Amino acid sequence: MNVMPKKSFLGTSQEEVYERVLYARNKLLNGAKPAVVGGTPITEELASELRITAFGTASCPTRAEWICSPLMMRTPDQPLSYGLAAPRNGTRSLLSGLQAHIIKWLLFDSRPITKDNKSGVPPETYLRPSEDRQEEALWRACSEVLWRCAGGFNHQTSSEPLAKVALPSENVYVQHNSRYYQDGVTEKLHIFELKSLEDLQIFLKQYLYLFQSQECPGAMLVLYSLMLTRGCENIKKDLDGKLTHLVSSHVEGSLNVITLLLTGRATPYLHNGILYVGDEDHYAMPQYGVLSRSPVGLLVWYGGEENSKINVNKQYPGSRLKTPALPIWITSCSGHYGVLFNTNRELLRNYHAERRFDIHYYTCGGCHVLLNVDTRAHDDTTAAMRTDDITATPLEKLILTKWQDAKITWTGPGPNFNESSK
Repeated sequence: MNVMPKKSFLGTSQEEVYERVLYARNKLLNGAKPAVVGGTPITEELASELRITAFGTASCPTRAEWICSPLMMRTPDQPLSYGLAAPRNGTRSLLSGLQAHIIKWLLFDSRPITKDNKSGVPPETYLRPSEDRQEEALWRACSEVLWRCAGGFNHQTSSEPLAKVALPSENVYVQHNSRYYQDGVTEKLHIFELKSLEDLQIFLKQYLYLFQSQECPGAMLVLYSLMLTRGCENIKKDLDGKLTHLVSSHVEGSLNVITLLLTGRATPYLHNGILYVGDEDHYAMPQYGVLSRSPVGLLVWYGGEENSKINVNKQYPGSRLKTPALPIWITSCSGHYGVLFNTNRELLRNYHAERRFDIHYYTCGGCHVLLNVDTRAHDDTTAAMRTDDITATPLEKLILTKWQDAKITWTGPGPNFNESSK
């Protein structure tokens, strides 16, 4: 086994080298593109509120990566065709959340299942989608996370779900002034309201080109749509005073963006349910964590991060995130975001399947590795790994937070450093 690629995996200098993106073609660029018609033009009050809630200020320039980060898929009908392609920047947490839902639809939601809960087509086939299936996976993933923020999957709510989508226009509705610094996107938005999941899907399918075109603010449009759907005031309440705004200054973004996609709430708490925290001098106050089992999970390994802003108030996922409905996890590994997934939908429901299995790891920068996890290894103290094992890589330590003492073997090639430059 070639050890060097493995040990350099997730090293910052290497990652910065290989995470370069050549954006894929978009057939809609050459076809008919429906104009943005209708909706409600944004006001200065709403534009400022969006910028302040997202980035902490409206009077300073927005971080440049949000202005030009389209939702671009890799070349279709190839081994990594299921993957989004993007450079390493502050949009990575949001894009990794979308990536997990894209994989969810391709692997599980779109696959025909027989009576014995098996598909006649190898699952790997669904991970090499055509261009049409790539686009469908993209608008379905965006629809799912938006509808979750609208409360559409919460059957206990009494209010009618309402999703909101922000789309850019050619008109400028907010002028530059001392309170508002124009970013070229926010002041041009039209806000649309959709009252059903089907309407939302049709709408996003129609205007998908606005999220995909090269140099377009696709990630920013998704972020704003999530925030508008959840409501800026609700997001501030979700943050519970732990953060002043949603998007952190960390290189690859914030965990709160991930929880917004996964739960519909931008909670900083990853534990199960509600915890009441107080002491003898203060009343116990509720901390709202993950209120139900998530379809897609989350695994976190903080590692040896030195940044105090990252280390303070560390949160670790509870079982509702560690054991999701499907074997897909968004990962935060020493501040680097990616996705872990297994192609067997029964993995977390079948003890025998979980004894030994392969697991894929993918980042939007084009890194893909395949590992084998053997949970039987806890009987062999010489083979089992621990999270405090200095020989284990950060990715292995992250996997061990879910499968403690498992033996992890790199069964495929090391990270594909050249994929993003093809």
